[in-house]
Amino acid sequence: MLLRPNEVDAPDLFGREGALVLEAGFGDGTFLEHLACTRPGWNILGADVSRGSVSRAYRRLRRAGAHHVRLFHGKAEFLVRNFIPNSGLLRLYVNFPDPWPKHRHRDRRLLKVAFLELLSTRLSAGGSLHLTTDSQRYFEEVLKSAEDTGLYEASFLVPPEAALRTKYAHKWSAANRPIHHARLTKVATHPDGFPPTVTRIAMHHALLTGTLPLLSAFDPFRRSFSMGQVVVTGALKRIGDPGLLFEARVEESDLTQDILVEARPARTASADVLVSVSRFGQPLATRGTREAVKAVSEWLHGHGMQTAETYF
Repeated sequence: MLLRPNEVDAPDLFGREGALVLEAGFGDGTFLEHLACTRPGWNILGADVSRGSVSRAYRRLRRAGAHHVRLFHGKAEFLVRNFIPNSGLLRLYVNFPDPWPKHRHRDRRLLKVAFLELLSTRLSAGGSLHLTTDSQRYFEEVLKSAEDTGLYEASFLVPPEAALRTKYAHKWSAANRPIHHARLTKVATHPDGFPPTVTRIAMHHALLTGTLPLLSAFDPFRRSFSMGQVVVTGALKRIGDPGLLFEARVEESDLTQDILVEARPARTASADVLVSVSRFGQPLATRGTREAVKAVSEWLHGHGMQTAETYF
């Protein structure tokens, strides 16, 4: 089963009780298949940012009849924060993560202090993170980060055989690179509860007065905000429709969404145009979608329209 961001908090996702485990960055799904076959009582989640990996893993798991695995195309940070309840996760597996060796790319790493603090609130008592990697430097830096949090106890173990059957394990073993493995067991919980970043509210909108501009050209524009940005890349006119559609990419710390912002006639006497996020693609209402509505509204202000009301 493939999950979309709007489905991650769906009740009864697995239809049964069971220990919840997650693999972050599952590649072609080899390790997920191993978990599904050897742990039939577990409810298994996988998260990966690669569309190709999701497709390959989905086909593999379907062939294996792994009905107790759910795949999420997106960042593991988002899944952990917005789907997994406090103390609800038994294990997190991270096999051969990208070490992002360049200093300017360090923020792209999953296993940094901020995530380890969040993870401590979602792991059950005695729950653990299992890390397997070929990068000694990354391995040591993760262990140092875990030690700095004071929330984990490290055990150094032989890499599990199943982790060594993955694509990257074969690649690095063939290159005679040593493989490192550790289990970080939760021993304390961070005091911050890390509430979900997604809220179930009505989608943001604005009401404007004036006339929509007639477009002959469009220059993309950007709006930055704390922990993210909105890039409005295009404006479209639908045949037979008096409104406009704006294409936008919303990039937040743990979630990226491609959305459409509509500017269409308002059904109210106090305004001429309603600006809102289209339901196409079932986007999530987040800080970023609010900023997207603001960005389009401000662009329309620059083309002679005025704000009558906002719901931000």
